[in-house]
Amino acid sequence: MAAFSSMHCPPSYSSSIYGGKDQSFISSASPRFSVPAKAKVFVQSPGNSHQNAVLMQDGAVATKVSLVGKETHIEKLERDLMSITSLKEWDEKAGSDINENESTVSITVVGASGDLAKKKIFPALFALYYEGCLPKHFTIYGYARSKMTDAELRSMVSKTLTCRIDKMENCGEKMDEFLKRCFYHSGQYDSEENFARLDEKLKEHEGGRVSNRLFYLSIPPNIFINATKCASTSASSGNGWTRVIVEKPFGRDSESSAALTKALKQYLNEDQIFRIDHYLGKELVENLSVLRFSNLIFEPLWSRRYIRNVQLIFSEDFGTEGRGGYFDHYGIIRDIMQNHLLQILALFAMETPISLDAEDIRNEKVKVLRSMRPLRLEDVVIGQYKSHTKGGVTYPGYTDDKTVPKDSLTPTFAAAALFIDNARWDGVPFLMKAGKALNNKRAEIRVQFRHVPGNLYNRKFGTDLDQATNELVIRVQPDEAIYLKINNKVPGLGMRLDRSNLNLHYAARYSKEIPDAYERLLLDAIEGERRLFIRSDELDAAWSLFTPVLAELEEKKIIPEYYPYGSRGPVGAHYLAARYNVRWGDLGVEQSV
Repeated sequence: MAAFSSMHCPPSYSSSIYGGKDQSFISSASPRFSVPAKAKVFVQSPGNSHQNAVLMQDGAVATKVSLVGKETHIEKLERDLMSITSLKEWDEKAGSDINENESTVSITVVGASGDLAKKKIFPALFALYYEGCLPKHFTIYGYARSKMTDAELRSMVSKTLTCRIDKMENCGEKMDEFLKRCFYHSGQYDSEENFARLDEKLKEHEGGRVSNRLFYLSIPPNIFINATKCASTSASSGNGWTRVIVEKPFGRDSESSAALTKALKQYLNEDQIFRIDHYLGKELVENLSVLRFSNLIFEPLWSRRYIRNVQLIFSEDFGTEGRGGYFDHYGIIRDIMQNHLLQILALFAMETPISLDAEDIRNEKVKVLRSMRPLRLEDVVIGQYKSHTKGGVTYPGYTDDKTVPKDSLTPTFAAAALFIDNARWDGVPFLMKAGKALNNKRAEIRVQFRHVPGNLYNRKFGTDLDQATNELVIRVQPDEAIYLKINNKVPGLGMRLDRSNLNLHYAARYSKEIPDAYERLLLDAIEGERRLFIRSDELDAAWSLFTPVLAELEEKKIIPEYYPYGSRGPVGAHYLAARYNVRWGDLGVEQSV
């Protein structure tokens, strides 16, 4: 898939999906005889096992006759046309050869009974089928320890499927067709025997075609290796590709991440491993490079000369809500900052790649990550939400969650200042902020530009020059938008200035529903496009930035600053920003934008 394409689903897939060589077709006529209209002539090419034949308009087929002496191609074709057999007979003779050169994609969702599979993976696969993005031959298998029949899986999956708003008329029919392609196999994640049985079932559905297999590991990280080993040794493709999608977290620190990568590479090559970060599939993150590299007005400004600071903000208006046991093992820094926000930062700050090839883009991201200073403890603020009563409703604190230890110091909020030591970004603070149980839900990138030197209108803004700062805001979610804050004269006889927005609001501009991030990433994995997946050296560079400060926080048992559920977060985050002469841009978020 092209590096900056959206959900573009061509009618024919690339050879990376279908595996075999393209079949050649010849449509011609000879002065000595005529080929009926709509006849297709198959000509055997080197390395192709298809038999030579003419498929007639009525469904009959000319079978192959061995050449005698120096018989010309035209003479052979003429005799072939005289020996027509039924289509059924042709299928019996040539069907196996055709299957061997066709291809199928088998998608196995490992951990099919979990929330991620039910809420994200199966709906994304249906959306791809609904849009015509999946290949002609595909099968979906759910694999988990739970005992379940095919019918029970289909019933479970059907409850989470939705259709595109603009194609509702055939929704039920499409759902039925999709669910008929879904099957279930129960087994243990560490059982090669169970995966071998899965392999047998997959082969039944593949029907002798070139088999391409995609395994999505929607399971806890502590069983990644066992499942990968079993899938690789007992259920990998024998004549096509095998790929494995691995969900975060990719370890807890540099050491555990390296161990995970080493273990995965015992059974897979690097190009078979697709480490998924669903934030990279978000529409506005996908558009980030397009905005920068295809618009002349932005790229010249994209440096320390014009940009004062960059803010990457992630906030949720709810707490752990039953996920406390998982979350307490990782915390907000590992869960959000080290992957989602850092990946966005790398895309934002990278140099222009030499092409849109996946490796060229990922090379530039790695250069950014390796140019960054390791995070220091004094440049980090952590917090944890506490119980709060508002409007007669009491909201629980983090440690009120029954799955969380009462003495937990795990941060549910973190703010950090990072720096890139290269010529483009030297001295520009990149501020990250991520938290749970805050006053709103949003993810955005805010680019604050420098003040205008010698601004003639400074007096019109009073003493707060930040009010006159241009700011580019890329709102990733919800209600996707890109807007630029500019200074503008208010209509009238006087000279009164106002701050206005040049606004691209996606819901108002585009009628088409924005695809879910998992749809784009699953399609990319099927097509072998790795641009939005994380390479092992990227992962190493990312962990090297955060591992020292994470270790220091845990060794020194730093107590987080407590903040009320539903507030803006710890006050310490504002002091951190002020140290670098920065004001968080989301403090006065415009409700109308």
